[in-house]
Amino acid sequence: MVNIGNDWDEVLAGEFDKEYYLRLRKFLIYEYRNGTVYPDMYDIFNALKYTAYKDVKVVILGQDPYHEPGEAHGLAFSVMKGVRQPPSLENIFKELESDLGIPAPPKNNGCVMPWARSGVLLLNTALTVRAHQAGSHRGKGWEQLTDRIIEVLNAREKPIVFILWGSNAKSKAPLITGRQHLVITGVHPSPLAAYRGFFGGKYFSRANDFLIANGEQPVDWRIER
Repeated sequence: MVNIGNDWDEVLAGEFDKEYYLRLRKFLIYEYRNGTVYPDMYDIFNALKYTAYKDVKVVILGQDPYHEPGEAHGLAFSVMKGVRQPPSLENIFKELESDLGIPAPPKNNGCVMPWARSGVLLLNTALTVRAHQAGSHRGKGWEQLTDRIIEVLNAREKPIVFILWGSNAKSKAPLITGRQHLVITGVHPSPLAAYRGFFGGKYFSRANDFLIANGEQPVDWRIER
């Protein structure tokens, strides 16, 4: 039913046959047939496709995909090249520059796929959304799947950094019980919330410092290389 194409297929074996996911699948079939849903159905699982389970060093957890045309492509906070950076992503790049001195990329390049290829799992708590309706696919089953993804990552012995931005992401914190992992929480980077505590969180340097301290290669946070 779902083929990721890497070790996630084995790690999540049987998950897509469970009753909650079958109900979710029926709901999604109806939604895609009768309206506009983001991302494209072939991009829903891109976060898992681009970052294999064994390669995950950092998890950046958001809430749900961008809900305007041309933005969402299956990686949390990312947009494809040529699409103007949404405000949340602009704020992420501002924090990255303040934290590590990495210059923000041009406004028409918000594709953070290089992060995914460097071991950053860019996951939302819900993986689809109805056009122009933020949060419209919450409570339909995605949370159970993303809970399971967090649980299997938590079970890994190799240390992982979990960066949880916003209340939906923070709700996953109780699932992260392994003492070998680092959990960093922050305000969501949206303009409505960012100035209430997102800026100055130094998420990127803290993640890399933790990885280095545990004998892992740090993430290359540059977008343009």
